[in-house]
Formats: sequence, C-alpha cells, structure tokens
Amino acid sequence: MPIIIGAGPAGAAVAMRLARAGAAPLLIDRQVVPGDALCGGFLSWATVAQIAALGIEPVALGGHRIDRLALFAGGQEIVLPLPAPGMGLSRHRLDTLLRAAAQDAGVTFRLGHAVRTLSSTTIMMDDGDAIDWDSLFLASGKHDLRGAARPHGGADPELGLRLRLPPSATRHRLIGGRIELHWVDGGYVGLLLQEDGSANLCMAMRKSALAAAGGRPMALIAQLADQAPALADRLGDVPGDAPVDAIGDVPYGWRATTSWPGLYRLGDQAAVIPSLAGEGIGIALASAEAAVAQWQGAGREGAARYQRDFARRALLPLRAAAGFRALGRRPGLLRLLAATPGAARLAMRLTRIAGA
Repeated sequence: MPIIIGAGPAGAAVAMRLARAGAAPLLIDRQVVPGDALCGGFLSWATVAQIAALGIEPVALGGHRIDRLALFAGGQEIVLPLPAPGMGLSRHRLDTLLRAAAQDAGVTFRLGHAVRTLSSTTIMMDDGDAIDWDSLFLASGKHDLRGAARPHGGADPELGLRLRLPPSATRHRLIGGRIELHWVDGGYVGLLLQEDGSANLCMAMRKSALAAAGGRPMALIAQLADQAPALADRLGDVPGDAPVDAIGDVPYGWRATTSWPGLYRLGDQAAVIPSLAGEGIGIALASAEAAVAQWQGAGREGAARYQRDFARRALLPLRAAAGFRALGRRPGLLRLLAATPGAARLAMRLTRIAGA
C-alpha cells in the first residue's frame, strides 16, 4: 500500500492518480479540514490546465481572473500581460476541491494526526502508532519531517510570511486582475485578489529584516509600507495585531537529486522555486504526475531515477525565477525587459515546469 504524507496539492494529486491506477493509497495529514497554506495563492495558465487534467474543470475552481503582472521597483511601475490568464485562488479552496476529488477516487485518509519522525522503513505518528512503509510519497510542502529534512542554514536565511487582507473597494480598484510584485529592502512582496475578494499578501524576506523590526511581522510590514507608497496604498489601515502566518528558513532554489529506495519527494520537498514565479503549485502537480508514472513502472526502485529526472526538469524554472528575482534590484534591467519585444513573455514561460 503506497503511503502519502501531506494532503496539499501534491499529496492529493498523487493519491488521486495512484487510486485511479488501481493502487490503494493511504493519505496522512494532520489537518482534518484544509487550512489556508502560506504559499500557492496564484494559479498560472499552465497550472489551471494541470488541474483540468485531473478532472476538475477551471470554472469549478471559481478563482479571481488574473491576466497581468505588475512590477514595482525603484519607484517604477511596469505592467505586463500574462501569456494567458491565470487565477487567484485560496489554498483552502484549492485543497478542499483536490481532497474531495481524491476521496471520490477511493483514497483512504488518515487525518488529525501528524507524522513525528520518518525512517527508511517506518513512520512514527504523534499518537505513538508505527506504520511500516514500502513506497512513500513525501508531500509535506515547506515543512520538513524529522529524519528526512532538507538542508538549511546560512547566516541570514529567508522567511515566508503571509497576511490576508479583507475585501475592500480600494484594493479591488488598485489590484484588479493583476498579480503584483513589490521589491523592497530584504526581499519582495506579492499581492493578488482571490475568489472571495480578499487580498493575499505573501512575502519572502531575510531573517535580518524581521529582526530589525523587533521580530514583529506587522512592524516589518509597516516599515516596508514606509519604503513603498504603492504597497502602503494597498495595505490601507491594517490592524497592528492582524494575524500573520510565517515559516522560517525556506531553502529557495533547492532540489532533491537523490532519494532513499521507495521515497518519492514531491512539490517543495522536490524543488523549492522562489514564490514570485507563481509556479509552486505547478511543480507540485507535475511532480505528482511524474512520480506515479515512475512508480507504476519500477515501484520502490524507481524513486532515485524519478528524483534525478525531476531535478533536471526543475533546474531551468528555478534558475529563471532566481534571475527574475534579481532583476528587482536593478529597475533599469526590468524596464529593458519590458521594452524588449517578447522578452517578458519568454521570461514568464521559462519559470514554468517543463511538460506542465
């Protein structure tokens, strides 16, 4: 029986594909009801097509249409059309739909308990239960498991922060059908509207920036608003005690190139793309498809080959996203990119995962 850890997009998609292929997967997740994960609020045109391939029609998603990219850096605003429309969609909505589809496919769920540790043969649950495994699909997102953690470290690691802003006429007018990227000292801020009219604000920042704000996320956001008038306009009067979701030490740019026998790493456990690319969900779904294809052909012995092959596929999007991120520190290059015919469209396409 194949086991999946994590019921986010990668986990639900791989469970669905395994069940439809005749396997009897067990999907483990600590959340009984899907939450609203920190990353993944934008679905690109390619990701919408991937979801449709799973049997969920785009109209059923109900997302907010996104057809432009707005870049803010050095006091400049540059607006570019997307190659095709995408959508803003909360992770709660997306994960709920994918879980329901997996349940319809016959997936067995074990919800409400977390995995405590993982070894090459056994999963230890937080309730003391031990589960032996032969083939395991690790889809725990940016959260590592003890025993299978990705490498971290560095003097000034990156943090992910997320703030949900309530619907407002001002934000709807300013943001509209755009996904916005605001480059600021220490990182960048992404903004878009989602299906219920709320605005999703995600940011990747250096730990030192948060430390300089006294370790208080809302104080950091207030400092960034002082630097960036356009961002301040969109924030409006946000309460100082507004809840902010956070995750520390995100290894952007990392790829899994090796694996244990039987261990298939998916999504952020396979490749961590800078979130400004808007391709995290695309990588999650593509890794699920590739992992099941390899598992069907080689079972547990196919894990190492899958990991090598997927790492090669992810290399170009990760490098392209890193390069695009660096442009924000050079507004002149951003203007050149926008003025060169076809260059911006090519840059956006290069950040998509091959085959998606």
